[in-house]
Amino acid sequence: MRPRRPRPRRLNAPQPGYGNPRVSVTLPKIIAHRGSPREAPENTLASFRRAKLSGAAFVEFDVALTRDARPVIFHDDGLERTSDGQGLLADLDFELVKHLDAGSWFDRQFAGEPIPTLEETLELLAALGLGFNMELKTDPGREAELAKIALPIALDIWPKDLPTPLISSFSRIAVAAARETAPQWPMDVIYDRIPAEWAEDAKTLDLAVIGANHKHLTREQVMEFRGSGLKISSYTVNDVERAATLFQWGVDAIFTDVPGDMVKRFGP
Repeated sequence: MRPRRPRPRRLNAPQPGYGNPRVSVTLPKIIAHRGSPREAPENTLASFRRAKLSGAAFVEFDVALTRDARPVIFHDDGLERTSDGQGLLADLDFELVKHLDAGSWFDRQFAGEPIPTLEETLELLAALGLGFNMELKTDPGREAELAKIALPIALDIWPKDLPTPLISSFSRIAVAAARETAPQWPMDVIYDRIPAEWAEDAKTLDLAVIGANHKHLTREQVMEFRGSGLKISSYTVNDVERAATLFQWGVDAIFTDVPGDMVKRFGP
């Protein structure tokens, strides 16, 4: 009799215990995406203050490196969309970046609003009592460098009596480096479309959260994540009824550009 060949394990099947058992994470329902970007220029101190006024308890921001390895709060590779700069952020030293205007593009009342440093941002959020999700925005070849620079700064500044931060990235390399640097903080890999190997990522990277584009997320996937002991965050949700559906499915948190509207409906 020929020996039976073992069936390959489905990577997208629920695997109990894939979430990080050593790190507890409590996510608010509403996470203010880049602050409150419909009321103030995204990823600025002004936007984070508006998020606080909207009733949000948590904000998301993007951290990236200048050419001389200073971590600043900025989303795009290029400077043109959200500042008066030209070219790539990664090609400029901080001495030039700090003088850019990141507010006038949005509205004249925000003229002169700077691109904030990571230190300035964390100090403001701590003063406001806002929790945060820090997304690592990486340049090719600098994924680990960003994590190893940004995480020690955050660990040093962030008060232990405030909500535990969530660290996330689309880059598995960045998340792996962040895990080594801050093993006590929960980690989240973000996906546009959930890949077949998500469960292997969760196990290898010791994830606590899976981040998913709500446009491609299904109820069945949410059930699989929850069965694996993972929390689920979903981006970027600006329709209240879509948010209600996601919460009904079991999504733990949504990222939104309209935190005020979402907090009014669902609470913080």
